[in-house]
This record gives sequence, structure tokens and C-alpha cells, in this order.
Amino acid sequence: MLKKKMMFLIAATGLVVTMAAAQDLDGLMKLKPGRSRAVTSTDPSFTGNADRLKYIAPGETKVLADIKGPGVIRHIWLTFNEARPNWLESGGSASPDEIVIRMYWDGAKEPAVESPLGDFFGAGFGRRFELVSVPVQVETGGDGYNCFWQMPFFKRGLITVTNEGARNVRSFYYHIDYTEDPGLPRDLAYFCAQYNQAFPEKLGRDYTIAAIEGEGHYVGTVMSVRARSPMWFGEGDARFTIDGETKPSIQGTGTEDYFIMAWGMSLGQYPYFGCVYWSPEGEIPGTEYCMYRWHIADPVRFTKSLRFDIEHTGWISADETESGKIEGHVEREDDIATVAYWYQKGQPKRFTTLPALADRRFPNLDVIIEGKTLLAAARKTRGVAELQKGFDWTGEGQLFFKPGADKPALEVDFDVAKEEYRGLVLRMTYADDYGAYRVLLDGKPVPLNEDGTNPTVSPVLDFYSRDLAIKDVYLGSMKLVPGKHTLRFVAAGRNPLAKGASLGLDSLRLRQRWDKKRKLLT
Repeated sequence: MLKKKMMFLIAATGLVVTMAAAQDLDGLMKLKPGRSRAVTSTDPSFTGNADRLKYIAPGETKVLADIKGPGVIRHIWLTFNEARPNWLESGGSASPDEIVIRMYWDGAKEPAVESPLGDFFGAGFGRRFELVSVPVQVETGGDGYNCFWQMPFFKRGLITVTNEGARNVRSFYYHIDYTEDPGLPRDLAYFCAQYNQAFPEKLGRDYTIAAIEGEGHYVGTVMSVRARSPMWFGEGDARFTIDGETKPSIQGTGTEDYFIMAWGMSLGQYPYFGCVYWSPEGEIPGTEYCMYRWHIADPVRFTKSLRFDIEHTGWISADETESGKIEGHVEREDDIATVAYWYQKGQPKRFTTLPALADRRFPNLDVIIEGKTLLAAARKTRGVAELQKGFDWTGEGQLFFKPGADKPALEVDFDVAKEEYRGLVLRMTYADDYGAYRVLLDGKPVPLNEDGTNPTVSPVLDFYSRDLAIKDVYLGSMKLVPGKHTLRFVAAGRNPLAKGASLGLDSLRLRQRWDKKRKLLT
């Protein structure tokens, strides 16, 4: 049934994309004035294969395009080396959140487009994700970045990228297609995009996605969220306040509803909306989401100003409410980052500035006990435990357990310095040769029930995955007394598709929680 549903969704998405493409094809029958041009990273000798910017050094800005107008940028394609160590760069390269893209129209001193490159192309957290939509398309694996937003200018179009990371941007390729058009209508609007964030969202006021002055169309949103509390974050209504209104004239019905989903979020990619990332696929402290919504068929029109805010309300677990009960429409303080996209007449007035790279990174909420530390006092039955190094794991590597044939188990100890109410999180590896295990904490089954009590029997946690993935497993929130505590992993078979029954523990994390007064517990 699931396979049939996925096939239907893929077919439906393909149909809409095909219809949109057919409309574009219709326009090709009518010849239009203008000359096609491109700015690319091709080898300047036109004979070699050095078709790239070999390096963009830390702190360096490179000009991708400096084009004389009038003209319209029609398409931007780019790619660069991935962050993980590889054959091109043994130490890895800069990640998508460390590269900032800026665009300036007609000699403006301030950029009309300013965003971390990854966020601009629909993926936060410095990650690479596939995205299949009408204006933005990113190839599987996040290698080929494509943007089809139309970007007119009259005198000059300038596009730059800046490396704000500590590593080189390695092998940056690009191809920017545009048309020269002396007859470009003077009433065309500029393309604009602006990144904003709040780590965390502030109590007592909505989160601002855009605050625009002028006349134009609002055309899209990218949103990345990290939940700081358990349960569902997205009850917040989207609010558009247009042309100086005293209250919003457009108000939505929930965050997932703004992203044109319903009854919660789901992974999926469609021409005008989608969720490209949700992990872990639960509602735990630390869950991350990346969503997009394009207002192409339904732009929000404004003549003087537009303010786009969204509430940050959702479900709150009983341990965070003064009533001691689960509540469903409570203001939450999660971490949020957004990119707003719009067209407007005249140069945009900036409503925020891009934070420094260090401030764009989600703050650490965890006391972290790394795999190497856990391995030092690990005890095992019928198997081998060792430190496994690799890019995907934090610290110096994960604690890797390869079990023997009969009833294997692994125990690790960790110390708690002081009594605090925190979430207990295991950062685990999922792969095609990993098994299923039950977990006990100090001899008691976990993960905890929703009411904070221990289950009668530990649920089976299946760590099989076709592709390598690192995910957080939430064992519940609790007060642990100071001193030594023990986690025991007991083998419980394996997925029929699994090639083995290994176990990988990257780290153990004591995650910060809010108290009933909405203050961080430290």
C-alpha cells in the first residue's frame, strides 16, 4: 500500500511539473527579442578542462557575474565539492551554510538577495538535500543547484559568493544564463530574497519572516526549524499584514497548513511546496525540519508594504506546562531560520542583516559524552567493541559493536555531574548491516512512556537503514542523580533486510529542557 501511495504521489507530482513545462513549451512558438548570453566558470583558455574556481579561500569573495544591462537572468546552475573528506580535498570543503550568496541590481550598495547558499536553495542546517520544484531544483545528493527565478536588471547585475568558513570552497563550478534585452520594460520588479533567524523564538511576539516596504509580490518561503521541546511545533498561524493594516487581513490555520500539508508534516516534494528533511521522524527535542512554499500561482500582492509573521505555537508536554497537563496551543521557543522571496519595484529596504556564521549555527543544547569516552569502560558479551572513525560521527568516532553469534549485549557507563532535568538522547548509527536492540537504563526499560514512567518491556529499536544515517533516539526526560549510570543494549534480532546485527553509538547526550515557567533548565 505504501509503495502504491508513493508511486501515485510521484506520478501526480510529475503530472503537475509536466503541465507547467507544457506551458513553458507553448511560449517557445512566439519569438521574442533579445540575445542569449551566459557567464560561466569555463577555462578562460577555452582549451583546457579547468572549468571552475579551484578554490574560494576562507574569507574570500568571488564575483560570479557582473553583467551590463538591460537584461534578465533566467537560470543559475552551480556546484561545489562536498564537506566530507574526498578525493578532491582530504580535509573536506566548506559546507552550504558557510557560503553566502548575494545579488545586487543596478549599482545598489546593499544586496537585494542575501542568504546562506544552502538555505537559498531550500536546505538549512548546512546540509545537502534533493529538491524538486518549479523555481528551484537540486539534484539528488545535493550536487547540482538550479534556480529558475527570473531576475531583471537595467544597468548592472552583480552576483557574488563569500566563503565564511574555515575551509576552502573547493571546485566551484557555475553557469548563469541571461538575455540581453534593450527593450526591457521599465516597470519590471526586482527579485529579492532575505535570510532571517531566531535562536530561539522570542516569547510574546510572532516570528517575522519578512517586513517589506514598497510595491510588489511575495513569492516564497524556505523554513528550517529545530524543535527544543517534545511534541508538535507547528500550530502557529501565518499572518500577512498588507499596506499598513492594523491587523493581518490574511491569517492561516497552522504551520503545516501554510506549507499546504495537513494533519502534521510529511516528507515530500511538489512543484510549489514540500518538506525535504524531517529527522528524526518523531516529535522529540532536537527534531529538525526543512520546508518550502512557493507563491507562484498565488503571489501575495502589496502596494505599500507587507509584513509576514508566523506564530510559534504548538503542543507542549506536561513537564513543560504550569498545569502539568499536555496543552495543544501554547507558545513555544524553538530555533527557526527562514528565507523570504519577493519581487518589488525599486531597491528593497533591508529588514534585517545576515548574522555572522557562528551566530547562524544552532546553539549547542547538550552535555555530550562521546563514543571514545563510552568505549573506555564498555563491557560486552560475545562480540567486539572498538572506536570507528569517520566524517559522519562527532568527536573522534563512534563506539562500534560487532556482536557474536549468541545473545550479545553491550554495556556502557556515563557519569552525571549534578542533578538536572534533561532529555536523555542517544545519537545512533543506522545502516544496512545494523541490528535491532532493546535498551535498559540502570536496569529499567527505556524509552520512557509518554507519562514519564518506564515501560514493562523495552521497545525494540531497529537500526537497519538502506543508507547510512545518524539519528537521535530520545529515551525520555528525567532527573538523574549525580554519579555513575549504566546503559545496556541487548540484541533483539534484526530486520529481514539487514546484512548484520552491528550497533553504532556515536554519543550520549543530556539535552537541555525548558521548565514550567518557560525558562531553560541549566
